[in-house]
Amino acid sequence: MNFRKSHLRIVAATVGLATAVTLGLGASPASAKVSDGWVRGYDAYANDWDDEGELSNLSPWASSNATCLWQRILWAEGASATNYDGKIFAVSHINGVFNYRTQYTTIDLQKRWGLSGDGIVGSNTFKRAAKQLSHVSGSTSPGKTLTLRYQGKAHSFEVPRNAEGKYLFRDGDNGWRQAGYKYRTCS
Repeated sequence: MNFRKSHLRIVAATVGLATAVTLGLGASPASAKVSDGWVRGYDAYANDWDDEGELSNLSPWASSNATCLWQRILWAEGASATNYDGKIFAVSHINGVFNYRTQYTTIDLQKRWGLSGDGIVGSNTFKRAAKQLSHVSGSTSPGKTLTLRYQGKAHSFEVPRNAEGKYLFRDGDNGWRQAGYKYRTCS
């Protein structure tokens, strides 16, 4: 009887390991999505942001470091919230919360870029933003670090991609933050 229990445990462990390996091999890094938890990319950076999750005031990631990265883009673009208060999106507005100012500024920027103007930062909006990225240093090879620059209409900022493919941004004087969907540490 002990032999049978041991044999069943070994079979179960083998099946579990085979399943884990199969799932691990089937998850291509090039198809990273919001479920991964990060604004992430691999290889050439031109298409890194094509599959990002939707950010809006109603999304589960409305309060996140991914929103903080998006707000930094709004600031760099010198975008304004015409239908909110008409003010240009300032550094002081970057707080990682997708509020009405962020929504209306996003609408104006989307219209300027010839997009829908729905106030939802989805794949088309992220894809358009990625056109503003340029290579500064590093390698696009998997497992290597890469530093890019986001060049907006009004400002620019560095956007490093670490060896795990996770994008980072500078949070004022508080250092570098990872652009994640499931937490907010930016201020």
